Amino acid sequence: MRTKRLGWTVVVGLLALAVGAQAEGGLRLGAGVNYWRTLKNIDVQHVDQDGFSYVATCQYRPGWIGVEADVEWLKKGFGGSTQDVYEPQAYLVVGKAIYGAVGIGGYYTDGDFSSKTFYAFRAGLDLEILPVLHLDINANYRFEDWSTLSGSNINTDTIFLGAAARLAF
Repeated sequence: MRTKRLGWTVVVGLLALAVGAQAEGGLRLGAGVNYWRTLKNIDVQHVDQDGFSYVATCQYRPGWIGVEADVEWLKKGFGGSTQDVYEPQAYLVVGKAIYGAVGIGGYYTDGDFSSKTFYAFRAGLDLEILPVLHLDINANYRFEDWSTLSGSNINTDTIFLGAAARLAF
């Protein structure tokens, strides 16, 4: 029940973020791709140690401090999952062109939210290509516990390198 409440809170928060940001400006919507790799050598069958993920992203950055909400899609095998994994996540962003962020996220797979969360640190470069187009190049360090995804006791940190294009409204 707690994980479903967390999921609904994330959805309502995303909607409130989008509506509020559109009224004041600073809203950015986009999509991106990440390459991820575990820091530990995992010797468990059907558990990927690296791969690609895809992300839909929404940012509200009116100044030096902003917020970001993402949903990331990872194919089965991530964390030993037998189904695709969706990760809703939220970040507090500080900076402009060069920025840092801290975040939290969860795992949704096989019709249910996991009871485990992950925590992330991000450093990035946000380039304004055109007044309405931003390119975000970033590196993420995540503290992850995959035990609910795989059934095995897998606890590993993961590095994500990514890029996203966002349109500013």
